Amino acid sequence: MSDTKALLARLRQNRANRNEQPQAAQQDLPPDGFDFTTLPDYKQMSMQRAAGDLAGIASPFFRETSDTSGVSIQIDGQEALQFASYDYLGLNQNQEVRSSAAAAAQKWGVSATASRLVGGERPYHPALEQAIADFYGVESALAMVSGHATNVSVIAALVGPKDLVLIDSLIHNSVSDGVRLSGAARLVFPHNDTDWLNWKLTEIRGNYDKVLIVVEGLYSMDGDTPDLKTLVDIKQRHGAWLMVDEAHSIGVLGASGRGISQHCEVDPKAVEIWMGTMSKSLGSSGGFIAGSDALIDFLRFKAAGFVFSVGLSAPLAVAATTALGLINRPLVEKLQENGAYFLAQAKAAGLDVGLSEGAAITPVIIGDSLGAVIAANRLLVRGINALPIIFPAVPEKQARLRFFVTAMHSFADIDRVVTETTAVIKELEDLPDLAAMIASA
Repeated sequence: MSDTKALLARLRQNRANRNEQPQAAQQDLPPDGFDFTTLPDYKQMSMQRAAGDLAGIASPFFRETSDTSGVSIQIDGQEALQFASYDYLGLNQNQEVRSSAAAAAQKWGVSATASRLVGGERPYHPALEQAIADFYGVESALAMVSGHATNVSVIAALVGPKDLVLIDSLIHNSVSDGVRLSGAARLVFPHNDTDWLNWKLTEIRGNYDKVLIVVEGLYSMDGDTPDLKTLVDIKQRHGAWLMVDEAHSIGVLGASGRGISQHCEVDPKAVEIWMGTMSKSLGSSGGFIAGSDALIDFLRFKAAGFVFSVGLSAPLAVAATTALGLINRPLVEKLQENGAYFLAQAKAAGLDVGLSEGAAITPVIIGDSLGAVIAANRLLVRGINALPIIFPAVPEKQARLRFFVTAMHSFADIDRVVTETTAVIKELEDLPDLAAMIASA
């Protein structure tokens, strides 16, 4: 009995100690410890909003849209030409794609309900992955629920603290996040500078176990492409892996939309890791990796974004599979004609298009962020929807309007947007220096 009483006494004391610990810890917290408005990034956001309010500039972001038909969109009840969508081939609007997704939802529901490792495969998963592998001309593929998570989890699974990842200076955020999570050394090389990349690897390659080079097939902010042939030569010379993010280049580059390998006439098997998303040309959502059987088998058990995430849903998987079967040369040629026409007309109008090669993405460089936001708002008043890209997404003096051209646009649409953009930029030249006014206010 005495042992029981002693045990109960110890349990009560332990419970009392646990109850006291949170109170003691809370006393050490600063008064604003749970106030997210004290975060430095939140303060910066608030300053930007205040600056916009002071200048009478409405935010162009998160506007509610409705009634989109692909080439036009309703924003706050106003119809506008849509140049802010990366539905490059119009397959999100395709009736066959939509019908296949609806039928899949009717049969399988709108969720895969579990990870594929736990819940098992569904027939639409291997069907999609085989279609992706066949489209690329490689052995195998793996589909995931998020393009961003695909890059993050695949890079984190492949490299670690003894390894090196070299990334282009304009690489997507998801790649940078993946490298940080992996613990590998990170080296950023000047944009598309293969000479620098080769020189640096000659100097430091021996310091690391595995080396991974990551580039994009079509750079989403600038609309230019890498020299894939030279990159393949460099990675072979230095015993490195090459990963190409084709989020924006699949369905866009190459005579029949097979991407940067077809565009550059490179054997797709010469690249170890192909990454892509299904939310652009494929009219769906999610990400994928394509490559060798060994790569995909490894990732099926080691990529956290696949192992610990729900499988891709039936409507999304079937929609992407259907879209892959609809990509054809005439559709791709129409997109490429429109992209080239936009670039030529913009240059002829004297617009600063930066590095764009006219492949679906063309920026118009404005300069400062406030100017880019004003330009976007004035274009919307004129019935054109094109979003600004501002600091910190790009350097402050490189703020821009970014135009996504699709196969659905007409030359008349493009002429109109170039004319209106030129007029808006001319108007900006007559405005006072708003940034200086706000800074002195």
